[in-house]
Amino acid sequence: MTAPELAYTIRRDVLRMAAGPNGAHVGGSLSCADILAVLFTDVLRRDRDAFVLSKGHAAPALYAVLAEQGLLEHDELAGYASPGSRLFGHPHNHVPGIEFNTGSLGHGLGLGTGLALSAQLTGCDSRTYVLLGDGELQEGSVWEAFMFAAHRRLTGLTAVIDRNGLQITGPTDGCVSLEPLTDRLAAFGWQVRPVDGHDHAALRAALAPPDGDRPVAVVAATTKGKGVGFLEGKTASHYATFDNRLLSRALAQLDAGRGAT
Repeated sequence: MTAPELAYTIRRDVLRMAAGPNGAHVGGSLSCADILAVLFTDVLRRDRDAFVLSKGHAAPALYAVLAEQGLLEHDELAGYASPGSRLFGHPHNHVPGIEFNTGSLGHGLGLGTGLALSAQLTGCDSRTYVLLGDGELQEGSVWEAFMFAAHRRLTGLTAVIDRNGLQITGPTDGCVSLEPLTDRLAAFGWQVRPVDGHDHAALRAALAPPDGDRPVAVVAATTKGKGVGFLEGKTASHYATFDNRLLSRALAQLDAGRGAT
């Protein structure tokens, strides 16, 4: 499966999960679909590299990836966040392919930093990729991890920030401004690569190993709800429940835009 095909599949499956009885975190799952598609199709070396979903509310997108990889039965997705299902609303490491429990924001980068430090100390050539939300950067523990990783020159670590500009309460920068984000990350000692988070070729280039002795921070400009016109750029897409009519409308808009990436 190619990255564009996987991105479409992720979005389709996320929308279907939102039609379940408990809804789903839709907007942030759709915004990171292209990032996940490129990572899992073209970048991550299976059984060698590690991935941490720090923005754990995007679990539906990750579950869709794991189903395509054969680590989950595709039929399981229909039971997402339902009683008795192992597919919780946030990732749990009892699910194959998930390294850590996440969802309490601000911890994934620290966990990924630990993995990268272990690889550095043992001479292992594995790489660690951590996907964060931009709202999560309001957590102080994230910046502690940024400082430590740069201090230890953890070149096996890549942090990808899903910069969709919205969080559950509204615009991210209206809550706590992150700008100038790229300058701040550079000042913390990271090699910063701003990128269009929906451009697959640009993402592949940005996710390459670092030039030099600093960890990489990819600041991916994305659109919350990407792929579904009535959700794009809407705070209300953060968590949504679809009836059959809305699901049909969302899938039709997704299909209409297929192949645009």
